[in-house]
Amino acid sequence: MPHADFAAAQERIAARRAQRARAQHEAAATHASALSIARLPFPLNRVGSAGLSVWDAIKGRDGTRPEFRVGQVDAELLDDELLELLKGQVAEGFKCFGSHITDSYAPEIMLALRLVLFKLSIWNNNASYGAHLQGLRYTDARTSAPDRPPPKNWQKAAYGVITIGGRYAWTKWEEYLLSTSEDYTRPQSDTLKLAGSITEYLDSAHDVASLTSFLVFLVNGRYRTLTDRLLRLRLTPISHSTSREVSFEYLNRQLVWHAFTEFLLFLLPLVGISRWRRILSRTWRKLQSSLLALLGRAPTSSEDDDDKTAGELAFLPERTCAICYRDQNPTTTTEADIMAQSAGSGGVVGSAATDITNPYEAVPCGCIYCFACLAQRIANEEGEGWTCLRCGETVNECRPWNGDIIEERRVSQSQPSQIGSGKSVGFAAVSSHPDEESEEKVSLAEVDPMPEQEELSGATADEEGEMGLERARGLDLGQSLDESAEWARASDDQSDSDQQSEEYDEDEEEEGEELEYDQ
Repeated sequence: MPHADFAAAQERIAARRAQRARAQHEAAATHASALSIARLPFPLNRVGSAGLSVWDAIKGRDGTRPEFRVGQVDAELLDDELLELLKGQVAEGFKCFGSHITDSYAPEIMLALRLVLFKLSIWNNNASYGAHLQGLRYTDARTSAPDRPPPKNWQKAAYGVITIGGRYAWTKWEEYLLSTSEDYTRPQSDTLKLAGSITEYLDSAHDVASLTSFLVFLVNGRYRTLTDRLLRLRLTPISHSTSREVSFEYLNRQLVWHAFTEFLLFLLPLVGISRWRRILSRTWRKLQSSLLALLGRAPTSSEDDDDKTAGELAFLPERTCAICYRDQNPTTTTEADIMAQSAGSGGVVGSAATDITNPYEAVPCGCIYCFACLAQRIANEEGEGWTCLRCGETVNECRPWNGDIIEERRVSQSQPSQIGSGKSVGFAAVSSHPDEESEEKVSLAEVDPMPEQEELSGATADEEGEMGLERARGLDLGQSLDESAEWARASDDQSDSDQQSEEYDEDEEEEGEELEYDQ
């Protein structure tokens, strides 16, 4: 026998001897107190003996040592967490069939999970999942044998019926009472009202009894739950050589990893993943080119052209914003994937949501993007430059898109205008009173002379077209002015004739009044 096992055996023998001596001492003290109580009158001796027995049961330390109370409570918490984890996984599995399944059949799902866990843990191994992690197992506390026998089959069966079947039946009964109380179509019967009040009373009594049992467990560490106390099932260590020390190795490792992940989550947005990716890609290209130069090889011109012009999303149509398309389709990066995805939509790449809105062009490549997308990408790079998704060039600024319009050349006003031999066109202001003898002389408005033929010879076809358009506009304007002048002259003549007829009528009326006055 090894020396360590021999020392452990001696310690166990010494502990058993001390336990027997302590039990003999307590038995002698109990016998003495019982004799003293027996001398009391009839009502007092009964009450005194019952009170002392209850106090001894509460005060006794014959159960598990205080260090394992935490382990028993942790075992229960681990069992509850495992059940919630399995419940969440089952809900995820039934999500495809509808969320109403987990809501409607929640008690049945919990019943099935508890049955499976009970069969695989307590029935087969005499310990639940949490108790096995804590190094504990169920034992039969009805016997005082030092070998701590496992529980009987009927104890385990009764434990499963109470904790699983009883909990399921109680849940269904409460749901039935709740549904009948909320049914306003028919009045609730007196029997159901009485059953509801009895259920509430039993629930309150169970809570009080569970609290009392747990307080007693905190004192002596024997039975963790009310069910364990009724069935006399105790959680005890698996072996005598179980370490009583609490190891913080796992906790320290978890704290370190948690702090490290929080630091990364705080640091990555500040650093910018795209910036580091661009820096690494540039470094890799430089290393690749330097290695090729050392080996005496150089990339062909076609490869250089491909590297310069080929972008990540260069194959997209011009109407599609590459940034919007990347945000909506982060997984499709190759042309084959995008064409396969667009095959179902008739070969159309993109959608109305990815079309360019408020187009701006990137400088210097000239690729077109949405203003909000392009400005945001450039601002996020903080002066480092953003890699264009169409051509792969580095973009540092943007400007409004001119729509492929050719801007006209503006001639400076400081250049002296050459006066040719062309005719000047002017418009004279017509007087509104043509019968007046003196007419005001109005100077003609001088217009720039028409360019000579020599000047027109150097003009392009576009400039000639623009000149012809301006000449036609001038002729139309002159015709419209002539017509307006004629209409004004005709209206003036008509107004003069009306005025003369009114004067003639007034003269006739005055002559008639004079004749009447003479008569």
